[in-house]
Amino acid sequence: MSTLAERVQAKAYDRRWAILAVLCFGLLVIVLDNSILNVAIPTIQKDLNASSSDLQWIIDSYTLVFAGLLLTAGALGDKFGRRGAMQIGFILFGIGSIASAMAATSGQLISTRAFMGIGGALIMPATLSIITNVFPPGERSKAIGFWAGTAGLGGALGPLAGGFLVEHFYWGSVFLVNIPIVVIGLIAGLFLIPTSKDPSAPRLDPIGALLSIFGLALLLFAIIEAPHNGWTSSKTLGYGGVGIALLVAFGIWEAKSDHPMLDVTFFKKARFTAAAGAITLVFFSMFGSLFLLTQYFQFVLGYSPLQTGVRMIPFALAMMVVAPLSPKVVQRLGSKITVAFGLGLVTIGLLSMVGLQVDSPYSDIFWRLMLMSAGMGLTMAPATESVMGSLPIFKAGVGSAVNDTTRQVGGALGVAVIGSVLATTYGNRIGDFLSGLGLPLPQAAVESAQNSIGAIKNGLVPRLQELGLSEQAATVNAEANSAFVSAVHWGVVTAAAATFLGVVMVLLFLPARPRIDDVAEQEEEFISEHAADLLTD
Repeated sequence: MSTLAERVQAKAYDRRWAILAVLCFGLLVIVLDNSILNVAIPTIQKDLNASSSDLQWIIDSYTLVFAGLLLTAGALGDKFGRRGAMQIGFILFGIGSIASAMAATSGQLISTRAFMGIGGALIMPATLSIITNVFPPGERSKAIGFWAGTAGLGGALGPLAGGFLVEHFYWGSVFLVNIPIVVIGLIAGLFLIPTSKDPSAPRLDPIGALLSIFGLALLLFAIIEAPHNGWTSSKTLGYGGVGIALLVAFGIWEAKSDHPMLDVTFFKKARFTAAAGAITLVFFSMFGSLFLLTQYFQFVLGYSPLQTGVRMIPFALAMMVVAPLSPKVVQRLGSKITVAFGLGLVTIGLLSMVGLQVDSPYSDIFWRLMLMSAGMGLTMAPATESVMGSLPIFKAGVGSAVNDTTRQVGGALGVAVIGSVLATTYGNRIGDFLSGLGLPLPQAAVESAQNSIGAIKNGLVPRLQELGLSEQAATVNAEANSAFVSAVHWGVVTAAAATFLGVVMVLLFLPARPRIDDVAEQEEEFISEHAADLLTD
C-alpha cells in the first residue's frame, strides 16, 4: 500500500497543468492590458488632448489601485477562497475594460482604469497562490517559470494587437480585446480551478489597507505632478512628505498588529527581501523604459502604432523564451548569480540606450532591447520562486500578493519617476527654446508644448505650417525630437541606476540556494495541505 505522502503527491498531480493553463490565462489578461496600452499612448494623447501627467496617470491609476489592493486581495483569497477571488476579479476587470473603451476624457479614462485595477488585484495573487498549492516544491519552480513566461507572451501579443487595433479601429478597442479572455477565464476557472484557502487566515486589516493605499497614492501624485508643480515646491514636498509618513505609519502598524495585512517578519528572511527587491527594481526599469520607448518610436522615429507593436515583439519574445529556461540556469549557478547576472544584463541594455539618436535605425535598437529582455527573463522567475519558496504554503495568498505588489509598486514608481525625469528634462529644454525663438506664441501654447511632445507634433507644428512658417515649423520639430531623445537618455540612465542597485543588493543578500531545511519544510506543508482532501475521498 502506498504511503500517505505518495498518495498526496499523486493527487497533487491531477489536472495541475490544465490548472496552470487557466492561471496563466488570468495573468495574460493583466499583462496584455499593460503592454497593449503603451502602443496606444500617442493616439490617446492626440484624441483626448492628454498632457504628459495625464498619460502617466492613465497608466498609474490602474497600477496604483492594483498595487494598493494586492495585499488586501491576497488576504481575502486566503480567507474566503482563492478561486472565488479570481472569478470576481475577472468580472470587475471586464466591466472596467468596457467602461475604459467608452471614456471620452482623460479624467474618465483615469477613473475607469482605476476600477480595472480592483479586478486585477483580485486576479493576480490568486494565480500565483494557487500554483503554490497545486504544484509540489519539486515542480514549483518549473510552473512559476511558465507563469513568468506568460508575462512575456502577453508582452509580445500586446504591442502587436494594440498597434493593429489602433490603426484599424480606435484606441478604445485595446480594452475590448480583454473581454473574450475574461469570458474564457471565467468558464475554465469554474470547472478546473480547485478551491483553496488558509483555514487559519487572520481577520482583515482595513487600517493597514487604507494607510498603504493613501500613502502610495500621495507619493506617486507628488512625483508625477512634480514637473508641473516644481520638484521643490510646497505641493510636491507636502504631498510627498505626507505619503512617506503614511507608508512609515503603515510599517509601524503592521509590525504591532496581531492581524497584519503584511507580516513584516517576512522581511527578516534575506532570501525573501533580496528577491522582492530585485523584482521591484526590474519592473521599475521595465515599465519606465517602455513608457519612454513607445513614445520614442512613434513621436521621434515616426513609426505607426502597428509598426511600433511589431518592433516590440522581439523584446517580449526573448523574455517569454528565457523565463521558462531560467530554472535550469539556477540549477547550475544558483539563484544569486542568475538573478544578479540578469539584472546586470538589464543595466547594460539600459545604458546602451544612451546611444540612441533621432534617426537611429531599428537594427541599432534591436540588440539593446534583446539585452534588456533577456536580463528581465533571467531575473523574474528565480526571484519569484525565491519569494514564494521562502514562505509557508498556507501563506501563499499573502506571499503572492507581496510578490505582485513589489511588481506593481516598482512599475508604478518606474512610470512616475522615469516619466517625470522625461517630462522635466524635455519640458525645460523645449520651453527655453520656444521662449528664445521669438515667435508670437501665446503662453498656453508654450505650456502645452512643454507638457508633451505630442502637443508639438499634433498642434504647434501644423499650426505654424498653416501660418506659412514652414521653416520655423521644421526647426521646432527638429528641436522637439532632439530634446525628447536627450530626455530619454536621462530616463534610461535613471532606470539603469536602479537595476545596478539591484545587482549589488542581490550579490550581498540573496542566498545562492534555499536551505535544505526550508525545502523539507515546504514538502511537509504541501503534504499537510492536501492530506485532508485526500483522506475524505
